Amino acid sequence: MTGPKGERFCTRCASASSASSGRPHATPTNGTPRLRSLRSVWCGTYHGFHPKQGGSMTKDTTDSEPESAADADEPTAARDRSATSTDLDFDTVLDDEEESQGLFDDLLASEPIFENKEVLRPSYTPHELPHRNDQINRMATILVSALRGDTPSNILIYGKTGTGKTASAKFVSQELESTSQKYDVPCEVEYINCEVTDTQYRVLAQLANKFIEKNEARIESKIERLETVRDRFQSTDTPSDPTGEPDDTDEEIRSLAAEYDDVAAVDDEIDELEADLAELDPVPMTGWPTDRVYSTFFEAVDYHERVVVIMLDEIDKLVEKSGDDTLYNLSRMNSELTNSRISIMGISNDLKFTDFLDPRVKSSLGEEEIVFPPYDATQLRDILQHRADVAFKSEALTSDVIPLCAAFAAQEHGDARRALDLLRTAGELAERSQADLIEETHVRQAQDKIELDRVVEVVRTLPTQSKIVLFSIILLEKNGVHNINTGEVFNIYKRLCEEIDADVLTQRRVTDLISELDMLGIVNAVVVSKGRYGRTKEMNLSVPIDETEAVLLSDSRLGDIENVQPFVQARFDND
Repeated sequence: MTGPKGERFCTRCASASSASSGRPHATPTNGTPRLRSLRSVWCGTYHGFHPKQGGSMTKDTTDSEPESAADADEPTAARDRSATSTDLDFDTVLDDEEESQGLFDDLLASEPIFENKEVLRPSYTPHELPHRNDQINRMATILVSALRGDTPSNILIYGKTGTGKTASAKFVSQELESTSQKYDVPCEVEYINCEVTDTQYRVLAQLANKFIEKNEARIESKIERLETVRDRFQSTDTPSDPTGEPDDTDEEIRSLAAEYDDVAAVDDEIDELEADLAELDPVPMTGWPTDRVYSTFFEAVDYHERVVVIMLDEIDKLVEKSGDDTLYNLSRMNSELTNSRISIMGISNDLKFTDFLDPRVKSSLGEEEIVFPPYDATQLRDILQHRADVAFKSEALTSDVIPLCAAFAAQEHGDARRALDLLRTAGELAERSQADLIEETHVRQAQDKIELDRVVEVVRTLPTQSKIVLFSIILLEKNGVHNINTGEVFNIYKRLCEEIDADVLTQRRVTDLISELDMLGIVNAVVVSKGRYGRTKEMNLSVPIDETEAVLLSDSRLGDIENVQPFVQARFDND
């Protein structure tokens, strides 16, 4: 609030001060209130510092001078009454604010439906995988050679999304590592998600750092045991025979002590290990030459004897982004390694990605291939039932929930991940509505929600040019145009590009972008023959208009075209 002289008024005390002095009080004119404490705001004329949420108003010694004679004549007692009449106990105010307002009380009072929600997430690896025993047994028969100290064959696992590839591979890997510990065989599995770690540098750096961490832990553990051996050497009367100490019951320490003649030999070994530990520098995620990263990884993995299985999930994304150099280097390492052996397990949704590999890489990598077929509705029902028994409270589902989830997922290529997401989302919707049971209506609501979330994510990640093309189609549909053809889209597209100062692509390229939108399921486009006038594409939106438009307008580059009303030419369709 601004006064006649340009000063800013304190809106907090304007109404109260008007009653006492006939005018509001001015605050400092620099435009920024000064703060004395977290809960006080400066009022520069009379009231000093005001509590933000109520409380005492304390008069400050730096109150500004009155601006007029009328202000100077105002009785001091009246000002004091104005300042003290609203005094509150500041501690009481704080206590009241800190008390719970009951926001979550009602939600916590309701009985939860979930027992363990994590069981329904894709990241969870179950103890049993229904309908994947054949694939699991085949992986096990290939990898069992690692437990014998031999190099297992490389494995390529194919299958569509949600067919249990990653879950099965992780299950077998956990069994492999636990069995190796049981029989004291050095065998390790390292998992890399190539959709995230999608360059040769990142893959090698991540692997190198994992093995460096393990080597550090191994060295530190051995140094600690050697120090124990040294202490026992120094405390015994017969240094050359520390194992003769009658109270020494630690078999490992006694076995280790038997390898050294005296304290000096133990000290030498500790010095060597500490020197090795000092040389273990982690690889930065950027900045090193690739050959240096590779040599660091090579030295880290070959530090001691072990068999390593490197699991590359979404391996086709790595090949698509960086080529096959990473696979070539990894598949050729065994000929150079001295102590360790490496096997590669690749997991892919694309059965044809090996067509783009170098023939030498393809021959060495694809030694064993395992295909995971899609699940049918019956198999999905078994999987959901198996997870639901652990994920939900007893009798939390009606009898038609799991069959409906399985049916929806079976329609989409037998995707178990989609079925689990659907069941989990249905449970969350039921819990939010404080329902006692998960019913069919919750599953149908979850289906709509997941579909909308998928559309939002796909539209949000579209390139800018594709977003402009899609917005053109939306504008045409909102103006009542149906069976939209490519020419109409291109005319609107050019106008929108002019509005946001974007490059205008050719009509042929816009047609390609429409085909991409069709492939993503955002529009439904068909080629229609117009006789002697040639052929054209006619399209309609396959996604909700309002939600899609909102996602597009959230893009900062497209925000300026919200109010654009391009001319849409009316046309007469011949029936």
